[in-house]
Amino acid sequence: MDLTVTSKTFESKKTNLFIILCGIFLTNAILAEIIGVKIFSGEKTLGWEPAGWTFFGQYVLDFNLTAGAVIWPVVFLTTDIINEYYGKKGVKKISFITAYFIGYIFIIIIIVTKLPPAPFWLDVNTPDAAGNAFNIDYAFNVIFRQGLGIILGSLIAFLLGQLIDVYVFQKLRKITGPKKIWLRATGSTLVSQFIDSFVVLGIAFYIFGNWSWAQVVSVGIINYIYKFSVAIFLTPLLYVGHGLIDNYLGKEISDQMTKEAAEDTSFL
Repeated sequence: MDLTVTSKTFESKKTNLFIILCGIFLTNAILAEIIGVKIFSGEKTLGWEPAGWTFFGQYVLDFNLTAGAVIWPVVFLTTDIINEYYGKKGVKKISFITAYFIGYIFIIIIIVTKLPPAPFWLDVNTPDAAGNAFNIDYAFNVIFRQGLGIILGSLIAFLLGQLIDVYVFQKLRKITGPKKIWLRATGSTLVSQFIDSFVVLGIAFYIFGNWSWAQVVSVGIINYIYKFSVAIFLTPLLYVGHGLIDNYLGKEISDQMTKEAAEDTSFL
């Protein structure tokens, strides 16, 4: 076998796979941040009545979630796959790149929401379908502009969650070896999401907002219940992803990449 051809094939497939995984990771992470401003009812989505749970004797909470939570599990699923084939260096690399672009996007949004609207744009978009007066510029600003607390909370929680996820994943990998992918993937996600759920709320609404700590804990519990459930539900997709990747890479390249990732000798 030509070692030069084999080496080129290895590097080509390794790079192509990383680009694809990074594209999935980056797209879903940024999209989740943008659409996260919408809050939807989980119960009504399923045709159920609101739960009306009471925490700490005063906060009645339903399963109301941000729209970003719908696709956020994809980010952590992709994180586990990147971790499996590229190790902690690969996860850290894409995490910091994504954090940079999220920060960049928020800066651009702040700038464009301050631009004066064109009069004709306001005129052609009012009234709304029900005949009510409608200010599309105000709606645009409310939807896209987020407060400093939410921006900082999102970025810090994102990076902290990613770093904790990769740390726990690698620790579990040393215990399980190449087997039990579900254990290290689900375990790392559950730990990192527990931290993420409370950090973002604590910074955005406790430090920079007017929530009490009890309310932060209450809402954090609801968010974590959702993430906990989805993490378990998506476990079969992790094996599907591994199967597709192994089929693309071939057993020899796949084994070499996972070995490098475990030993932290990846070129990334």
